Amino acid sequence: MQSRAMSFVEAVTNVVVGFGLAVLTQVLVFPVFEIAVTFDQHVSIAAIFTLVSLARGYVLRRFFNQQCS
Repeated sequence: MQSRAMSFVEAVTNVVVGFGLAVLTQVLVFPVFEIAVTFDQHVSIAAIFTLVSLARGYVLRRFFNQQCS
């Protein structure tokens, strides 16, 4: 069983890696669709989607935990 500390480390790692992948994906994909944004805008967009993803994950986890109890 995973300790609380390691669960926290896993969650933070997941968010950091996801954020980096989001920025990298945008940098590579946006030009294909002729979307021109600055690097700072890429970071801002990725941050917004990361926050939405965190909220989604939390709400779904709480929902399924409630259903299983």
